[in-house]
Amino acid sequence: MIDNLQTTLRSLRLGGMAETLPVRCQEARANELDYEEFLRRLIDDELSKRKNNLINRRVKAARFPATTTLENFDFSFNTSISKKTIMVLMSTAFITKQQNILLVGPPGVGKTHISLAIGYAAVCNGYSVFYRSSFDLVADMAEAHRNSARKELVSKLVGYNLLIIDEFGMKSMPQNAADDLLEIVHRRYQTASTIIATNRPVADWGTILGDVTATSAILDRFLDNAEMIQIKGKSFRLSKNKSNME
Repeated sequence: MIDNLQTTLRSLRLGGMAETLPVRCQEARANELDYEEFLRRLIDDELSKRKNNLINRRVKAARFPATTTLENFDFSFNTSISKKTIMVLMSTAFITKQQNILLVGPPGVGKTHISLAIGYAAVCNGYSVFYRSSFDLVADMAEAHRNSARKELVSKLVGYNLLIIDEFGMKSMPQNAADDLLEIVHRRYQTASTIIATNRPVADWGTILGDVTATSAILDRFLDNAEMIQIKGKSFRLSKNKSNME
């Protein structure tokens, strides 16, 4: 009987209900649940299943290198990181204000971890998110140039509620990178949020991008409504590797 009901529920695209039906039936009998409560719990199961499936699809579309949270993040390791500030950003309220975030600090201090955790929180809160390292973003733009698809790629990048650009400044950018980044930042200005994680101060960006004029325009728009978080201290990775060697 239950098998037949599960088959019918799946044919109606109610997989969440079908999955939990046997348990819910046992629960209803054991606790003498009325019909309304039994149905409410099944509906909650279906809604939970659909929400989880939606989050999984959005995580895949975001192209995170890893699904990251702050559950195991050690704020005591680098006391320059304000837990209160990061937890406020984890609420993702900054996205409703079209606010940007700039994470600045040496390699290994947690910039990527924090960026990915905020990105995942944004996905869970229903926002569209896209992650790219600066290397991959430059490669994407170069390929789009070659395939005459630059306009389409820029439109795609502009459309996300949150764009995360990681590892900016790890090496000098190729020709046209400044123009590409300027267009992306300009078109997202006051319409969407961007996180940039970098190991270089903004004073060095003109050298990195090779175009001081375009860099000034980028910073003017990006920093106009941005939270800048300076992170100092030791490298998590180096400390971990040292511990593993001991």
